[in-house]
Amino acid sequence: MEDFLRQQVSHGLAKRHSNLSRRGNSTCEPADPANTVTDRLNNLLQNGGDGYVLQLCPSQRYLIQAPILFAHNNQEISTLGYPTGDDRAILAVSGPVSNGQGHTNAVDGTCGTCSGVKLRHIQIDGTRLGAPPTNGGGNIEMGGGNQNQLIEYVRSYDPRGWTCLHVAEGPLTCNGVIVQNNDIGPSGSDAFQEWADGISISCRNGIVRNNMVEGATDGGIVIFGSPGTQVYNNTIWILNQTLLGGINLVDYDPWSGDFTGTVVHDNVILGGFATDGQNRTDAKGSNFEDAVIKIGIAVGPRTWFGDKYGSNVVKNGVIMNNRLSGGFSYGVAATSATNFTIEGNAMFGNTSFIGARGPNCSTSDTVPTPGPFIVDMNDTTSMTLQTDFQPINDGDSLTCVLPPNGGDFWPYGLNPSNSSSTTSAVGSSSSSGHTAVGVAVGVVVGVLGCGLAAWLVRKWFISRRERTELFNSTRNANYMQQIG
Repeated sequence: MEDFLRQQVSHGLAKRHSNLSRRGNSTCEPADPANTVTDRLNNLLQNGGDGYVLQLCPSQRYLIQAPILFAHNNQEISTLGYPTGDDRAILAVSGPVSNGQGHTNAVDGTCGTCSGVKLRHIQIDGTRLGAPPTNGGGNIEMGGGNQNQLIEYVRSYDPRGWTCLHVAEGPLTCNGVIVQNNDIGPSGSDAFQEWADGISISCRNGIVRNNMVEGATDGGIVIFGSPGTQVYNNTIWILNQTLLGGINLVDYDPWSGDFTGTVVHDNVILGGFATDGQNRTDAKGSNFEDAVIKIGIAVGPRTWFGDKYGSNVVKNGVIMNNRLSGGFSYGVAATSATNFTIEGNAMFGNTSFIGARGPNCSTSDTVPTPGPFIVDMNDTTSMTLQTDFQPINDGDSLTCVLPPNGGDFWPYGLNPSNSSSTTSAVGSSSSSGHTAVGVAVGVVVGVLGCGLAAWLVRKWFISRRERTELFNSTRNANYMQQIG
């Protein structure tokens, strides 16, 4: 938890630095008239040439009917004055949808001359509003065959499509994207096959850092190989829906399983916490929505897809010094991988590992007992693993498990959307080598954490209140009963 609080301080300092360095440009393109805004914005980018800066007006909502398209190298889309709060301009995805097809994408930076483009200090509202998913791209589509793009201080949420932010590989030539200091989510529904990612990256030598990812339902951060990419200092947590995977390194395509030089380190992943009132003697409580993260960090295609990719494996990645707390089915799960290093990862505070066979589990698969660190020794080779991994015989399709339907199984604890709970040091079920540290942290946070966290992130909480209300509208309250 102390790492989480430190991240809030760092995030706040970065925002303060950004505010001090605002540009002096005094003009912005207004949102009205709404019936011409899409064409106006696209014409400005198309005719602006290399390096053009399209500044949107603070606190205005742009009802776009089609994607806004970067057109030339080194262009920028941003809000006048570079704010970091709710006064950032909002691009709202507003084009038509019919029979699962239609407008999903707000900003596209994948053109053949889009190297060096910047998306900064704006908001993207995907406006799904509880509807079924729409086929198409994410709220933001970047990358392609380009280099050195930047996405920072962007709030992206409620995508109609499959992700809040996608950085595509192009012809495997995307290189050097930076994704930093963004507020991502909520995204998708935890109803079956209505999920959505937070951040999805498939670009070589990228940096994904200091992002706050809340309420994703498919993957919080999904790394599609992305050789050479560094993913660090991100915080991922759930609200009132189950998340399949916190950080996923499971996709064989498009880089043929190559994670060489990809390092995932020093991230915080917070699973479900009890949402009922805590009595002094309670070690655990219930979660009104039965929400967990099924796999905190998932490695290998079999973890996710079963035998879909046959004997193909992911290779050469590094996962180090990440910290997990709250309710999970599995903390870190590794299958179908070779030459991965997974060391120094720890549970902290209060944790629970809960889940059982669900209706989508194959009858031929053996569902492993929930736990903090599991590895399938049958299809992993040349692995460097921390000592607290437990071997399992079958790690296929682990996301088929379901959390219990009610009951006092969830630990008490804090996440950025739940500042009123205290972290109890009693009943921590962490089984890593760092249990003692986790309990000590729980005691300290129980006494000091609430006040300090509230002081550090009060402004941040206020800016998310409306998002929580939006998120509740996407919850299918009968989901667990329908498929359980």
